[in-house]
Amino acid sequence: MKLIITISLLLLITSSACVTASNKKKSAEKAPNILFIAIDDMNDWTGFLGGHPQAITPNMDKLAAKGVNFTNAHCSAPGCSPSRNALLYGVEPFNSGLYPFYEHDIHEQLMDRYITLPRLLKEHGYNTYGAGKIHHGLKDDPREWTGYFELKYSNKEFKAGAGYQVGNSKKNSFRPTVNADDEHVDYQVASYGVDILQSEHDKPFFLAVGIVKPHLPFDCPERFFNALPEKIEAPAILEDDLLDIPAEGNSFRRAGDDKRFKNDKAWEDVRRAYLACISWADYNIGRVLDALEASPYADNTIVVLWSDHGFHLGEKMSFKKFTLWEEATRVPFIIYDGREKAHQGGQNYSEAVSLINIYRTLAELSGIEAPGYVDGESLVPVLKNTDEQLVKPTITSWGRGNYAVRTKDWRYIRYFDGTEELYHHKSDANEWHNLANDVKHKKVKEELAARLPKRDAETIQEFISPWSVYGVDKEKWKTKKK
Repeated sequence: MKLIITISLLLLITSSACVTASNKKKSAEKAPNILFIAIDDMNDWTGFLGGHPQAITPNMDKLAAKGVNFTNAHCSAPGCSPSRNALLYGVEPFNSGLYPFYEHDIHEQLMDRYITLPRLLKEHGYNTYGAGKIHHGLKDDPREWTGYFELKYSNKEFKAGAGYQVGNSKKNSFRPTVNADDEHVDYQVASYGVDILQSEHDKPFFLAVGIVKPHLPFDCPERFFNALPEKIEAPAILEDDLLDIPAEGNSFRRAGDDKRFKNDKAWEDVRRAYLACISWADYNIGRVLDALEASPYADNTIVVLWSDHGFHLGEKMSFKKFTLWEEATRVPFIIYDGREKAHQGGQNYSEAVSLINIYRTLAELSGIEAPGYVDGESLVPVLKNTDEQLVKPTITSWGRGNYAVRTKDWRYIRYFDGTEELYHHKSDANEWHNLANDVKHKKVKEELAARLPKRDAETIQEFISPWSVYGVDKEKWKTKKK
């Protein structure tokens, strides 16, 4: 009798374990995989956004034609560190105090305070894989990642006599390389993504592919330079554009770079190199997207593609990012849900939208509740119906007290000292005419000002990079530097 009871119990336990395992497997099968493509410093110079007529981006264009293309998307901050901190920790700079750049050691403090997006997914049953630049500095943390790719670096070799370089600067280089593809960082990162997609998975996965180009230096394989036309078109630039810009906004510009490139007659070389690097990024993104399409995961994977901020290439006599103008805040942003391919079908969403919404969106799509402190709102309603209107404002911060509010038709900027800018994008897409002092637009300005943050969190001062402090704290940090 005891033997019969023992056998019965063993059978019951085994059966229960099988059911549990089966249920877990079914649950895992239902949860979507996520391909998370992060791009560094890419503005709207892509085919699907039409920012430059000579951009060559067939792979991203194809993705945009299948998913929802957010044509009026903007970063939370126009710099790598604060933008990525906001997106991955889920908190706006004016709520976190993370306005400027920080040394990489800041992440241990932040990991104690917040739950990052990959960590949230890992804690809820996902395998998480990363490669390249996802955080600004933080890489292989086992709290976030099941696996993280280790890069192999090679010395660059350049086409003799081609391109442009500022002195011997490695960063200020705009030249075609002749290295093999696999000696470039982005090729290795994409190859890791391809390997993960070609592997078998018994759990849902979150695959983060961090493409570094077109971040400086603007160096990439020679064939992407050669594919561009002989003459590169310059963006629209108004020579007296800066006459109506407040002092704080004017201080953001990298005016020295603009003057140098003009003196060296190098702007065309710089723009050619930027476009080449965008094409190189697109090529590697295409390799990953092709691998997904050929995999058994194609019909159960959500693709999210975004860039951390935009980039100036001479507009407003500036280079790089770090401003609250359109060129620095507008970014590529696409969501494609492979599960909805039958009716998602390539749609544009022209209302203003912030990258801060990515955290809540992916949490909802994964069936996971986001932490209560997370800012933004889910874009799931928009993915289902692009006529849907968002509730929360689209705000970009650069320094405590400096904010831009973007809507479908307007950009309003208010700096910490009360000075303002106002641009009507329907009639002034280049933001050449500041309407802030025009009484005819007083009501519009008041409506936009009402969307500004109601409070400014104190700037977190540990591990700060003083060069990037603007707004209320700028003078204090200038004094500290002395």
